[in-house]
Amino acid sequence: MRVRNKIRPEIGDTQCGFVEGKGTTNAVYMLRMIIERALETQKDIYLCFIDYTKAFDRVKHWEMIKQLKQLHVDGKDLRIIKNIYWQQIAAVRIENEISPFQMIKRGVRQGCVLSPDLFNLDSETILRNLDEYPGIRIGGRMINNLRYADDTVLIAENKEDLQKLIDIATTESKRMGLELNSKKTEVMVINRRPNLNADLFVDGTKLKQRDSFKYLGTIITQDGKSHTEIKARIAQAKTNFQKMKPLLTNNNITITTRIRALQCYIEPILMYGCEAWTITKEIQKKIEAAEMWFFRRMLRVPWTARKTNEEVLKETESTRSLMSRIRRRQAKFVGHIMRREGLENLVTTGRMEGKKSRGRQREKMLDGMTSWMGTKRVTDALSESWDRESWKDMIANAKGQGT
Repeated sequence: MRVRNKIRPEIGDTQCGFVEGKGTTNAVYMLRMIIERALETQKDIYLCFIDYTKAFDRVKHWEMIKQLKQLHVDGKDLRIIKNIYWQQIAAVRIENEISPFQMIKRGVRQGCVLSPDLFNLDSETILRNLDEYPGIRIGGRMINNLRYADDTVLIAENKEDLQKLIDIATTESKRMGLELNSKKTEVMVINRRPNLNADLFVDGTKLKQRDSFKYLGTIITQDGKSHTEIKARIAQAKTNFQKMKPLLTNNNITITTRIRALQCYIEPILMYGCEAWTITKEIQKKIEAAEMWFFRRMLRVPWTARKTNEEVLKETESTRSLMSRIRRRQAKFVGHIMRREGLENLVTTGRMEGKKSRGRQREKMLDGMTSWMGTKRVTDALSESWDRESWKDMIANAKGQGT
């Protein structure tokens, strides 16, 4: 705990992995919000999704000890860590043969409670040198990277700035013993104009440019929309429903119990990352249709049967609640981050320079959420979020679509 208390204040707020109170949801939300707000102000976003080769196995022990000394970790604690990591030997056993023993000089120990913090410290040392380089400015703060453990995305407004970030990250990573995998490190350009090329390199190797990328389990597309991700989530939930079909369609189990199983094992797959979704009317219909798809199959209603959705809901003794629960999760998450002075708050409310395009604006995540809550202006809703009890009442009394 003493070592952890020394390390954690040094970890930047762009790191969401192994950090108390944060998770993949925070990282995905911030990336989607940055993309959404940049497109609103007619900015292009250049992204580089870094893949490290065996990141946790590459941490140099002597560099790790050097960093701990710089943090003035107590001598006794430092000796304990040295005794854990130094003078380690290992061999490989194949059937009855054992290879010669080798000294282990790299890598954090699997299962050690201190390993996540030690790795984060190593990662922080690499990316701390990026602070003075351009990224995207929100609320007076320059943001050029987001991280979840070793899953790192570099962010810039143009190709030249992103190449600088890649070069610095590559150099610093090598110094700390980590290596960028040029075959799996990929780039993407988020913009309103299709087919904008970005020739970017790692040590002379050209990086692949993608139209979409799966970041922390969610699909980010070059148009910045959530449509592809939501459709993929629905398909994945249906696949898992089929795997549990013997249970979910078993008439010997009460429908109430089966619906509970559906909500525990299937719907969380569909709802993963929903806190950051921008849900249009078209997508809302698909989500509601997916919910009825589950109910109809639980009752074994054939596709030829002329049974209305209302009749199905009556038989299941249920109501359409999936869309409402998604909106509630969005509202609860936004309320949580608004009451904290963190980076999530900044990317949500901070001012971004630029001009909006003419004509009707594209629907944004906060537009849909506040409309569901019965508030006309996003700023009015966000100002209410500071009062926890008032925000809870607004969520509880919401009468928007999907309830």
